[in-house]
Amino acid sequence: MKINISLIYLVAASLLTLAILTTGNVNAALPDPGMKVVKGRTALVVTDPQNDFLSPDGVTWGVVGKNVIANNTVQNIDDLFKSAKANGMPVFVSPHYYFPHDHGWKFEGALEKLMHNIGMFDRKDALNLEGFEGSGPDWLAQYKPYIQDGKTVVTSPHKVYGPETNDLVLQLRKQGIDKVILAGMSANLCTESHMRELMEQGFEVAVVSDATAAAQVPEGDGYAAALVNFRFIANTVWTTKQAVKEISK
Repeated sequence: MKINISLIYLVAASLLTLAILTTGNVNAALPDPGMKVVKGRTALVVTDPQNDFLSPDGVTWGVVGKNVIANNTVQNIDDLFKSAKANGMPVFVSPHYYFPHDHGWKFEGALEKLMHNIGMFDRKDALNLEGFEGSGPDWLAQYKPYIQDGKTVVTSPHKVYGPETNDLVLQLRKQGIDKVILAGMSANLCTESHMRELMEQGFEVAVVSDATAAAQVPEGDGYAAALVNFRFIANTVWTTKQAVKEISK
């Protein structure tokens, strides 16, 4: 009987993968390259620290609130801001805003359509701040002292999920940053998309797993999905406690 060696290898690999995933032994299979925080080369990047995601009054609270509370996300992001500022680490915020012309798009993905339908991150225009204070696209109030200190870099808004549509990478490069500690909202959308693009652009990225959260809907658990990809793609995954410790060294 002729033996198909390629098929044997394929079956063996599939069985090994299944064994790893079903035994919860993923960490043994994947290395943790880690990331060393280097002064002057490392920055904290926070995506969408805005009311629509993080306030009980925000338009997404019904689907993200439970996970935000479970992860202690609001306080964990605060701890990262506080630690970065105390240790002179550059801080960058990548926000999400929609202006009236953005509602003229001819096609949208599922979450884009939802965001537009519920008025998420809506502003009257780029230069008009009438009604902005305390609104959905405004910063969570407790973060304002950090973000509005005259030192934090607030980039142009990203329009879908990743920084391909804003100037985050340019701003990081202009300050000599090549290592990023990444946190913010939401885990499997903007945060994960920022992680992917920054990795593709040659940055080292440490994702802070409990300084983010995601929607939990009938179609799936966005946070659980993000954790898998953080572990597969980022240089390392830290808790807030670990990140603060690294920042403070």
